[in-house]
Amino acid sequence: KQPPLIVKIAPDLTAEERRGVSENLSEEELAILDLLLKPSVELTTEERASVKAVAHSLLETLRREKLILDWRKKQQSRAAVRLTIEETLDQLPTAFDKTLYQQKCDLVYQHVYESYYGEGESVYGSAA
Repeated sequence: KQPPLIVKIAPDLTAEERRGVSENLSEEELAILDLLLKPSVELTTEERASVKAVAHSLLETLRREKLILDWRKKQQSRAAVRLTIEETLDQLPTAFDKTLYQQKCDLVYQHVYESYYGEGESVYGSAA
């Protein structure tokens, strides 16, 4: 019987890639998750799963609807990205009080602004 593919390739993965596999998140989602969870936020297992779902949902929505060609050059497009971030992060667990929520919105927006150039281009390579 053949071992699962992940067992075969695991030795070739970096620690960060193994973490992504164990969290079942892409590199991009892991970056957002880290922004939301660090420094440490006290969460239950269910709340942590909820934060992972929010990170996934946010990236899906941004990629599908907001990160268009030259989005960073247009005030209206930047505002739409910011609003999407705020609306999506509003689904975070109550452990994220108003101050922490605002900090996380700022951090995530800054990350998205610096990492995504538009039209599927980002520091992570071309979008699928």
